[in-house]
Amino acid sequence: MVNNKVLEGKARFINLKRKTANKLYDNFFVYIPVEVARDSSFPFKPGDSLTVRVERGKNRVMLQKTQKE
Repeated sequence: MVNNKVLEGKARFINLKRKTANKLYDNFFVYIPVEVARDSSFPFKPGDSLTVRVERGKNRVMLQKTQKE
């Protein structure tokens, strides 16, 4: 039997501003809790390239592994 349990945790959207060549740049990150990211069913590994899709009007952001060409 397949376990369809949903992984869930409290995430945060973070802006870590970075100064380069006397200019301040925004660097946005989504923090994913350790208990979610280390679960064996979590679909991503550090270094994976991801596509970000925003579904407007639904307050939903989807992450998907980028297809290799």
